[in-house]
Amino acid sequence: MKLVMVGSGYVGLVSGVCFADFGFDVVCVDVDEAKIARLETGELPIYEPGLDQLMAENVSAGRLTFSTDLATAAADADLVFIAVGTPSRRGDGEADLTYVFAAAKEVAHAIKPGTVVVIKSTVVVGTCRKVREIIAAERPDLEFSVASNPEFLREGSAIEDFMRPDRVVIGVHDKRAEVALRRAYRPLYLRDSPMVVTSLENAEIIKYASNAFLALKVTFINEVADLCEAVDGNVQEVARAIGLDGRIGSKFLHAGPGFGGSCFPKDTRAFAATGHKHGSRLRLIEAVIDINESRKRRLADRILEELESVSQAKVAVLGVAFKPNTDDVREAPSLDIIPRLVGAGVSVVAHDPEARQQAEPLLKGIGWADDAYEAAEGVDVVVVLTEWNEYRGLNLRKLASRMRGRTMVDLRNIYRADDLAGSGLVYISIGRPRIDSGSEQSSFSETELVQH
Repeated sequence: MKLVMVGSGYVGLVSGVCFADFGFDVVCVDVDEAKIARLETGELPIYEPGLDQLMAENVSAGRLTFSTDLATAAADADLVFIAVGTPSRRGDGEADLTYVFAAAKEVAHAIKPGTVVVIKSTVVVGTCRKVREIIAAERPDLEFSVASNPEFLREGSAIEDFMRPDRVVIGVHDKRAEVALRRAYRPLYLRDSPMVVTSLENAEIIKYASNAFLALKVTFINEVADLCEAVDGNVQEVARAIGLDGRIGSKFLHAGPGFGGSCFPKDTRAFAATGHKHGSRLRLIEAVIDINESRKRRLADRILEELESVSQAKVAVLGVAFKPNTDDVREAPSLDIIPRLVGAGVSVVAHDPEARQQAEPLLKGIGWADDAYEAAEGVDVVVVLTEWNEYRGLNLRKLASRMRGRTMVDLRNIYRADDLAGSGLVYISIGRPRIDSGSEQSSFSETELVQH
């Protein structure tokens, strides 16, 4: 069985490598010649833990190749996956399907009869039907199938998510597509991964509804965190307790500076725009979008409030990627918070283990450090913005000794009060009491959980 992945970005590359690891022959195709050239030398265009080794193993085994020639690659393919970008369209927030439709046109002239064309890109409801119309218009006599197979990969753990998914969603309009995709995912049957086979429209909605609901959970706990701060509560204790309710679950109940990345912001916008387009407004999702955007601005203002003289202040920001274990800065909170600080006259120095190259063109007027301690040199406030593991075990006394001030603003709640003891830092987190480690108050309460 031969698979072709059209688009070798994050989704296409990870999926292509993992399908090759299942034992299939896979060609990852992209119009970007420079990207393909890098891949052919073993260089990854993205940072994803473990992907470099898995890619190298499958290239060496002869199962994975890269090409810019779609016509040749797809000529004898059984499955052709379209995994190109669907960015937000300016103005209305709808998904821009230009690349999907362009790929469909090109695929139409490359595939053999009986090929299954699979949309893996995140697309609004009705897109797969439109792709079918495009291919049929280009080649009226061609026998083919179209399917929807949305991805649910988290950056930083994408390989694990592909190999051990919560579920595989397949939207089909005929049996041939179902049989072909069941065969492609057959290795997952041994791991008892549930497979949801449904209509094209349902599969398209499932993807957006899933991401929108997770974004809603993030926004919900952030609002609860604000209430906790107002009443001297502790959002971590609250979140842990409500997360033990099986109807709610503990995932995505971590208070922070708001969601970012390549999925949640654009998918919530597209989902809301789709509802508006079809006369069925998704008012909860519209509120989530507004709350999330305002939160980033409000937290930047909160940092500014900790500075005695903004015009002479210096702030260190630890982490600019939207989450750890990725170099992705798309719609990261850092892209809102840091420019707001700089615009107020603050001198900012940043550090990130992986995302500096991606962030530098987007974050003008700031300095960069090689590690957290260098970043803290002479600053008034240290801000933790991404919860990289290397920030969790910092020597806080050493960090404080490098600073001019003594305030740490932890927007990811990675430290406990015990960690602050003896550091002399004033510690401000999200949804938890303020701590002055130089005073008598040195700990917040921790709810004991007793399992019976």
